[in-house]
Amino acid sequence: MLLGIIGMFVCAFIFPNLYNAVWFVVLILFTFLVLDILILYATKTGIEAERITAEKLSNGDLNPVTISIKNYYTFKISVKIIDEIPFQFQVRDFKIVKTIKASEQKEIGYDLRPTERGEYYFGYLNVYVSSPLKLISRRFSFDKDKMVPTYPSYMQLRKYDLLAFSNNLYQYGIKKIRRIGHTMEFEQIKEYVQGDDLRTLNWKATAKKSSLMVNQFQDEKSQSVYMAIDKGRVMQMPFDGLSLLDYAINSTLVLSNVILKKQDKAGIFAFSKKVENRVFAEKRSSQMQKILETLYNIKTDFFESDYSRLYVDIKKNINQRSLIILYTNFETMDGLNRQLPYLKGIAKSHLLVVVFFSNTELNSIINKKTDTIQEIYDKVIAEKFMFEKRLIANELKKYGIYSVLTQPENLTLDTINKYLEIKARGIL
Repeated sequence: MLLGIIGMFVCAFIFPNLYNAVWFVVLILFTFLVLDILILYATKTGIEAERITAEKLSNGDLNPVTISIKNYYTFKISVKIIDEIPFQFQVRDFKIVKTIKASEQKEIGYDLRPTERGEYYFGYLNVYVSSPLKLISRRFSFDKDKMVPTYPSYMQLRKYDLLAFSNNLYQYGIKKIRRIGHTMEFEQIKEYVQGDDLRTLNWKATAKKSSLMVNQFQDEKSQSVYMAIDKGRVMQMPFDGLSLLDYAINSTLVLSNVILKKQDKAGIFAFSKKVENRVFAEKRSSQMQKILETLYNIKTDFFESDYSRLYVDIKKNINQRSLIILYTNFETMDGLNRQLPYLKGIAKSHLLVVVFFSNTELNSIINKKTDTIQEIYDKVIAEKFMFEKRLIANELKKYGIYSVLTQPENLTLDTINKYLEIKARGIL
């Protein structure tokens, strides 16, 4: 409109009769501008807005954020929402434009995916309001300096809780668990019904009752399970925004919940230069909250991990035979051989499961069509690294050490399955 008025003033030099008409247009524009100011600023509380978030964000997951806006104006308004999102997300072009009817309350949502634990501070929630004239906009600001902590992925707890507790992961096409034999904890003697295992017939009870009776067993309970998290430099590698350390922390939280639901005792500790962030294996009602807070506070400078310190600490502090699930990463056989004596020492007294990661970034190189000598060389080297991962798993197996070679996105699922498989086979 201003550019049009300028053009009309230029034309007025050529056609003087337009001069007064242009000033009349300017007067009309000024009148509507004053009117727009009056109707927007006449009321002190034109709108109310609130940013609604969870008490804590879930690391690595999409967390919903809701903006609730109530329009107190008696006419339809246009709003432009600019939320000052925490700097960790590096979002600099956030903008939502909506229309809200008179006296209407509207909720507008968006998602945030944090990739590191810690405190996230939101700035102002800025809402720019325009009337139907849209000549000016009035700014309203709400919810300054709101802090929301980001915890390990508690959303995955709900996802895997019932699946793992029912021991029926295979029903969802995830992975069939091979059950071998029976666990040795006796539960009861019951009457035989069609489908019961004939090998569990109790002949003495059958003779007394004059009807077929079978022994019923249950999973052994109150076994100690420790999750050891390597927070050294090998866990610094990123995947889809998260480090391998954060994937291990998220998996530990979910697995701890499954362990406690299976009536076992869950404990954790982390190590690099020294062993710290320790939670002893217990079965209390407050154990999950204790584990959650400890995982949230894991900090590291990604030093070189000291496995000798880990071996000595386990030997000193874990006296009962336990299942130890070690989250770490080995890229080469040389890296494994340096730590293998300590892993063998731990495996003598405990059931050790080493969880390490396949480098999925190499898949793009392996599956890429090669056209040059350099690309062929890169592909051969990538295949060598992938093959070496499988060699590491076989080397661990030679010494009675169980292993889980997994992709980061499947880490939680594969570790739950390994735990349930060990429980089903009764090898702990």
